[in-house]
Amino acid sequence: MSQLLIRPEAFRNRIDDFGYEFLSFETRKLDRGQTYYGETSRTELAIVVLGGICSVTSSRGEWLKFGKRATVFDGLPYTLYLPIFTSFSVTTENGCDLAFCYCKAEEEYPARLITPDKVGIEIRGGGNATRQINSMLPPSFLAQRLIVVEVFTPAGNWSSYPPHKHDVHNPPDEVDLEEIYYYRIQGPEGFAIQKVYTADGRIDETMTVRDGELVLVPEGYHPVVAGHGYNVYYLNALAGSARSLACSDDPNHAWVRTEWKEKDPRLPMMRR
Repeated sequence: MSQLLIRPEAFRNRIDDFGYEFLSFETRKLDRGQTYYGETSRTELAIVVLGGICSVTSSRGEWLKFGKRATVFDGLPYTLYLPIFTSFSVTTENGCDLAFCYCKAEEEYPARLITPDKVGIEIRGGGNATRQINSMLPPSFLAQRLIVVEVFTPAGNWSSYPPHKHDVHNPPDEVDLEEIYYYRIQGPEGFAIQKVYTADGRIDETMTVRDGELVLVPEGYHPVVAGHGYNVYYLNALAGSARSLACSDDPNHAWVRTEWKEKDPRLPMMRR
């Protein structure tokens, strides 16, 4: 198995940094009446509600009964941002499915709940490379390093295409970012295929990704395709040399942008 493809047991109910400098990640499903206690310590944190409803009590405030969608394919997200040195507890009355995106930080910013009406929606690409990006913690959000978005790719479509990279600090054209792709697939038999490669061939991995798995993108180009018949969701957490999403296309494939005439009519998959 590729070292870039991470099985759920590595980060389910435990924080894993995967060897990254900044990012770490965890998922948890809480059953009815369960409580989870945590501490951000020297990290800033985005708690993304993948499904269900939860409440958070913290040293920075309290947010009660937020979340709405049953699964990621049922609506827009609620996301709670917590700054460094915050103690918190998560409770749920009927169960919830959560992702915890941690990022090393030194600066303190206000805690904030990002509700669906505050999520930025972009339909990017064209043709069978059209996808939907929901921005919860975009570069303009008040945080030190952490950027969090989620992407919906309709069945059979390409995403993160043309292949692009962000592994060189050369602003404003490109910045150096670590990245996590955390997947959910609509259908138990479904899959996505992700490729991660560098121009010099040091990295050249092609992975079959299934529901609940994660792909690391430490560097290089990283396109995705959703298996025909199965809509694909992935949660992106990014952090690095600057709070920007500036990237550069693979020059061998950048020309495809000129061929896009229409957007895929299946998008947006998630509306307000």
